[in-house]
Amino acid sequence: MIKTWQVVIVEDDFRVAEINRRFVEQVSGFNVLAELRTAAETLHYLQQAEQLPDLILLDVYIPDSPGLELFWRLRKDFPSIAIILVTAAKETVTVEAALQGGVFDFLIKPVDFDRFNKTFTRYRKQKVLLASKKEVNQEELDRLLFGSGLRADKSITADGLPKGIDRLTLERIEEISEHSSAEGINAFDAGEAAGVSRSTARRYLEYLVSAGKVKAQLQYGEVGRPERTYIKI
Repeated sequence: MIKTWQVVIVEDDFRVAEINRRFVEQVSGFNVLAELRTAAETLHYLQQAEQLPDLILLDVYIPDSPGLELFWRLRKDFPSIAIILVTAAKETVTVEAALQGGVFDFLIKPVDFDRFNKTFTRYRKQKVLLASKKEVNQEELDRLLFGSGLRADKSITADGLPKGIDRLTLERIEEISEHSSAEGINAFDAGEAAGVSRSTARRYLEYLVSAGKVKAQLQYGEVGRPERTYIKI
């Protein structure tokens, strides 16, 4: 079953709230539970809720909550809820306080969908990775914290991919993996479908594993060594 993350929007301007709702609904895996206008309404909703949201989109300028007052109250009373600030506030003192308070991201209005989508995609990748592992290595942790590995900087090409990874081939391998069966696909079959060698297909599939788009597991047959298969996330 595909996981759906629940979102609450706290925004006093109904027009902005509607834009945020449309943005959320365009990102796969997210659903808007409620749109709330004030701090009092937000706290009452959360205190009475049978299901707490996973994420809150929060404006700083809420009429009955000066500054970051509501943000700090939410961090104290509902620490499990991730908060993304979507606000026109951009003073460095506000940004620094929010970062120290553990805000997941800070989006300055007006926010375009591409930037919005990157934030939600990063959140989803983090949740999927953490749910799939008991431990993480440094490279995986770097991706969780910064959205990409730190060690690969010198080997990144102009289009943002590691050397040896061609974008057109990557898109083809990714498309093949997305349309594979629930049991996944191995490097040989992926290479056959993409018209590349088995070793090339394996390199691209392993890159998709590192990017959090597929997961790898060993499939044991009746004879021979176990085979590494790749399953879409």
